[in-house]
Amino acid sequence: METVVSGIRSTGKLHLGNYYGAVSNFVKMQNEYNCFFFIADYHSLTTHPTPQDLHGNIKQVLVEYLAAGLDPEKTTLYIQSDVPEIAELYLYMNMNAYVGELERSASFKDKIRSNPDNVNAGLLTYPVLMAADILIHQATKVPVGKDQEQHLEMSRTFGNRFNHLYKTDYFKEPFAFNYANELIKIPGLDGKGKMGKSEGEMNAVYLSDSPEIIRKKVMRAVTDAGPTKDNQTKPQEIQNLFDLMKVVSSTDTLIHFDELYNKCQIRYGDFKKALAEDMIIATQPIREKIEDISKDSKLLRQVAKHGAIKARESASKTIKEVREIIGFKSF
Repeated sequence: METVVSGIRSTGKLHLGNYYGAVSNFVKMQNEYNCFFFIADYHSLTTHPTPQDLHGNIKQVLVEYLAAGLDPEKTTLYIQSDVPEIAELYLYMNMNAYVGELERSASFKDKIRSNPDNVNAGLLTYPVLMAADILIHQATKVPVGKDQEQHLEMSRTFGNRFNHLYKTDYFKEPFAFNYANELIKIPGLDGKGKMGKSEGEMNAVYLSDSPEIIRKKVMRAVTDAGPTKDNQTKPQEIQNLFDLMKVVSSTDTLIHFDELYNKCQIRYGDFKKALAEDMIIATQPIREKIEDISKDSKLLRQVAKHGAIKARESASKTIKEVREIIGFKSF
């Protein structure tokens, strides 16, 4: 059975982008593969969260993982910092990563532009830590979004470089994996890029959002003055909303509003109302489970402890073998 690894940063609540771009696929994968799904709290340290925020965010993601359908009896569900072997492999991989290639990373360039006052080494070596996350379990399949494809390519590079340096074929090559024909990118409500936590509260629809909040966010989504001729190309902000409707609504609903747009008859107010109601329906089962699970501290402790034991069993084997390959042997 092939091994799958993926994680989500513990920087706040999960949104539709996390769910449809990742977690919904995780739920399917856990029945068919040897899966390791983790909460990436090491990665979140690049933004310097307070201890209270860090702990709260870890709990929130764990709750929402469970509410979305991840089963700790079927998959290894763990918190990244509970597996110190990852940090050790991160150290070894950093010795084989070069500053020039890390500086060329698209995500690193984006972070420099968006937050020039916090260009820390963790941001620079983010792809190395991601490689350690994957390689520690010898994963061959990694469900990632479009923005992570370059990092996954770098993971293959670091693993292959280790193999070449130590004349071994120890690390396998991980590749992007998704049940869809192409990797899914869920757009945000701001009319620009993907849905994300860092783009602002109103850009993302969270799985835990109440119906009232979802309606408020969708009705404030960016639109234009409307089409001026039949069958014209939709501008980005309008295409984003249609892409969201494609995910949460029925095909009939999507076709209906697409036809109205192509005939210059669309009323964005009606369109947004329909989109918001379909989002509410899509998230309702998860939202209800989030409320119940978040109250069960005993369950959360058990899941975290059980996941850490399983993850460390796999990671310890890798670290033991990597240390021997490098030459760290006991006298």
